[in-house]
Amino acid sequence: METVILNNGAEMPVLGFGVLQIPGDETEEAVLAALEAGYRLIDTAALYQNEEAVGRAISRSGIPRDELFITTKVWVQNAGEHNTIQSFNNSLQRLGLDYIDLYLVHQPYGDYYSQWRALQGFHEEGRARAIGVSNFHPDRLVDLITHNEITPAVNQIETHPLYQRAEDQRIMQEHGVQIMSWAPFARGKNDLFTHPVLASIAGAHGKSVAQVVLRWLNQRGVVVIPKSANPERITQNIQVFDFSLTDGEMARIARLDAGTSLFFDHRDPGMTTRLGSIRFS
Repeated sequence: METVILNNGAEMPVLGFGVLQIPGDETEEAVLAALEAGYRLIDTAALYQNEEAVGRAISRSGIPRDELFITTKVWVQNAGEHNTIQSFNNSLQRLGLDYIDLYLVHQPYGDYYSQWRALQGFHEEGRARAIGVSNFHPDRLVDLITHNEITPAVNQIETHPLYQRAEDQRIMQEHGVQIMSWAPFARGKNDLFTHPVLASIAGAHGKSVAQVVLRWLNQRGVVVIPKSANPERITQNIQVFDFSLTDGEMARIARLDAGTSLFFDHRDPGMTTRLGSIRFS
């Protein structure tokens, strides 16, 4: 597995396994299959409500803790340092862990400054090896960096061939922040898996479109967390380090960028209201 060194020196796999929208009763087996296939980065969140299942899979796997890189996130409802501390402790308990490798502020909404102050404390205490954010546009990211002691190690954002975020990545690189992709396959929207350009490149390498997309992201320096509940696809998605895309192929994929989200705009007032009002127990 290839890795990247984060701005605080922590080593992170460039390809991991995400569990967003995997039903709770399927998550444990999916994560166990991923760990058996060789994944060591597992990405979850308090919002997903499957941290306990992730924790059970980790325990069942028997893999030494120091070989794993576990990521989770604090939700908007847990604003305020006290609430963030409680959310962090709850995540640790559900996961059955005594530290988190990467802890993220999930959304740029509400009092995320108080959340970030708490995260800085977790990092200083050694209970979070690295801390970062998710879904932050460059202006919010740079503002957070400017007014705090610790620069986020990671910003996890929607990134895929149809929404490539090249300028966002450039700004992150200027500040030493690692870009991490969610929805690398655009959740199959716009016929991504049958796109003629991607299918042509996949055929040239004897690979699937999914494998080409993951390799393209990694060659761009993007950490990626594909998800699947299908054991065969889970295994296939990690088999992307035995080929490389040419400069010409990278350029062909670069031309697919539509420049807009396929899901929602975090700057849309209606979406701000909807996401900011989500509550869970």
